[in-house]
Amino acid sequence: MTTTADLPVVVIGAGPAGLAAAAHLVGRGIEPLVLEAGPTAATAVRDWSHVRLFSTWGELIDPAAEKLLAPTGWTRPEADVHPTGGDWAERYLQPLAAALGDKVRCGATVTGVSRLGRDRIVDADRERQPFTVRVALADGAEERVLGRAVIDASGTWSIPGPIGADGLPALGEHTASARVSYRVPDLKDPAVRARYAGGRTAVIGSGASAFTALAALADIAKDESGTHAVWILRRGISGSTFGGGSADQLPARGALGLAAEAAVDDGHADAVTGFRTEVIEPTDDGRLVLVGEDGRRLDPVDEVIVLTGLRPDLSFLSELRLALDERLQAPVGLAPLIDPNQHSCGTVPPHGHRELSHPEQGVYLVGMKSYGRAPTFLAMTGYEQVRSVTAAIAGDTESADRVELALPETGVCGGAGLFDDPAAGRADEGGCCAAAPALVRIGTGISPPVAAADDTASGGCCGS
Repeated sequence: MTTTADLPVVVIGAGPAGLAAAAHLVGRGIEPLVLEAGPTAATAVRDWSHVRLFSTWGELIDPAAEKLLAPTGWTRPEADVHPTGGDWAERYLQPLAAALGDKVRCGATVTGVSRLGRDRIVDADRERQPFTVRVALADGAEERVLGRAVIDASGTWSIPGPIGADGLPALGEHTASARVSYRVPDLKDPAVRARYAGGRTAVIGSGASAFTALAALADIAKDESGTHAVWILRRGISGSTFGGGSADQLPARGALGLAAEAAVDDGHADAVTGFRTEVIEPTDDGRLVLVGEDGRRLDPVDEVIVLTGLRPDLSFLSELRLALDERLQAPVGLAPLIDPNQHSCGTVPPHGHRELSHPEQGVYLVGMKSYGRAPTFLAMTGYEQVRSVTAAIAGDTESADRVELALPETGVCGGAGLFDDPAAGRADEGGCCAAAPALVRIGTGISPPVAAADDTASGGCCGS
């Protein structure tokens, strides 16, 4: 007779955290079933394959995953090299999925999770029931999967933040969608490059993804006359706006901020501070005018790149009893530790299964999904999360509670200034990151460093 303990642990998402969770489960003799909505493992990572991470290979490989890969003949990349998203997918994540074999199912979209025979309001015998996971398959069929526990590592990639500073799309944002992008564009692609070359592009956002876009547009401007960026910040500019620079313990992350600063300094970009977009208006020639909440109207632009953070999809978890912070949509035990008003990637304290738990026992949000709307995530944080969570599922409380992780500091004031999240250091609230609204160019003659781009496109400032 099959019991709940004999069922697999259902892992949602075959990205870095999900595959690492599966590897840890295999190492403990527990059967995982990884359900990936995309056609291949690491589908979201492949979407930003052109972006170079500012974490190194040494920080992007989970120990349990490496142990699983070792017998396959897999060769570990050089530890101090910064891979692109494409490198990460092809040289590590896809081989890991292959090593897991039929434990990973692609083209399987999770549309709902509940307890077998129990909706959200039913108490009777609830915790003794297995989880039931509804899955939509690529061929249109549906099926139900039962699990002893559920690890949601689906990330936040699918829901980018809008232009509007109130969290809602700006008026006219949907109508202007043909000229609006919510991803860091691959400007090495000739067709994509042609879209931005010779035109004015508004870049909205204050984090590492925005830095990446600004630096890339500046490179085009050196070869294509008329190419110019307008960097729109909802807050002011201060010493921390461009990240930690040389004080950042992830050097490539610091260099990326300096490259964005150089783009502004060299005249390839103007920074408009304290601007919260309320309306997007089309011009007669098909360009776009951004209008602020204060009535200011910016000069027309040809394109808009929106990099204002990402949000978790919680819709398929609605029948579970989750305890989520009302602001960040992260587990309530974790939210105070990751509040972007207080913490950077390097100041988040160690955490594991206890901070990630919910009233619904046996369900965990991990990886970037666990951070909700907070944008400060590191891949190594996700790996430690799944190590602790899988130990808890296995009943190894001692190991699950032993959470030790040293994260690299950003070198910025209080963590603010690095993030895409507009709540960090608002321009109208004063403090270390505030400044009066202005159109500015910073300094003169600073040469941009050679910088690796961040991996915020995966859903956090440093990956997963």
